[in-house]
Amino acid sequence: MKYRRLGECGLKVSTISLGSWLTYGNAVDDAAGRECVRAALDAGVNFFDTADVYAKGAAESFLGKALAGVRRSEIVLGTKVFGRMSDEVNDAGLSRKHIMESCEASLRRLKVDYLDLYQCHRHDPETPMTEVVRAMDDLIRQGKILYWGVSCWDAETLREACETADRLLAPRPISNQPQYSLLQRDIEEDVIPASSDLGIGQVVFSPLAQGILTGKYLNGAIPADSRLANDKLNKFMKDRVTDENLTRVKALGELASELGTPLCCLALAWCLRTEAVSSVITGATKPEQVRANCLAADLELSDEALAQIQTILETK
Repeated sequence: MKYRRLGECGLKVSTISLGSWLTYGNAVDDAAGRECVRAALDAGVNFFDTADVYAKGAAESFLGKALAGVRRSEIVLGTKVFGRMSDEVNDAGLSRKHIMESCEASLRRLKVDYLDLYQCHRHDPETPMTEVVRAMDDLIRQGKILYWGVSCWDAETLREACETADRLLAPRPISNQPQYSLLQRDIEEDVIPASSDLGIGQVVFSPLAQGILTGKYLNGAIPADSRLANDKLNKFMKDRVTDENLTRVKALGELASELGTPLCCLALAWCLRTEAVSSVITGATKPEQVRANCLAADLELSDEALAQIQTILETK
């Protein structure tokens, strides 16, 4: 396993990490989930990502149990706040009230005394940035979180957060969690350049486009045990399973074969080709998927391979 600094802070995270969106506490039974967590730990993964809203707390509760007994200093635990957790009017967003109460609830579910990384799951236009930064600063001072970050924030909002933190003499966010893959490159235009200027690292989700970049859907059939076949998992990926994308995936798969590496590893290594990406958050329903993904940590793509990939992506 390889490790990178998270942005410009001193914290180091595994380049391959394990997430729990749509899987643990939801569509994957706990026994299989525990096998995935164990496989990740055995491979050197130290960063585990979740969110309170994933399965309405069940994903956090699962991780709390699955990581019980693991030395706390060996793992970097990240979760998120923003999503609606109940019908209570204040049980959503980034108000100070919701941040403080949600942090306490996440700590209980995860069975830990502190969070390594606490992330604003989305931007909240109804809450002043000063209020958000102050709340995160107070949680850090209380020892309940070590660092804070964000998810899916645009470049302008990232700048506002850092400028506000500097004005208040408070810690800046150290990370952003956007979607990024060979099939989803929006952040390259503005978010990555702004983040690099601000010292913010990317911990990207869906680097395999929720399984499309493993090549499992190329033969026209949908495997019964795949994410696309599971209505609990597939609602965010259906629109990406297009003829155009599958043509690209086929060509990428052929290139991966020429390079002697699985397509999943090529896709993950491509995301990690830039130091702006600190970690790729992978999902897995089986331990063998975890082990296969972790092989990407040691794969370095040559300039020639990167050029070939770019040509494939530009082909209509």
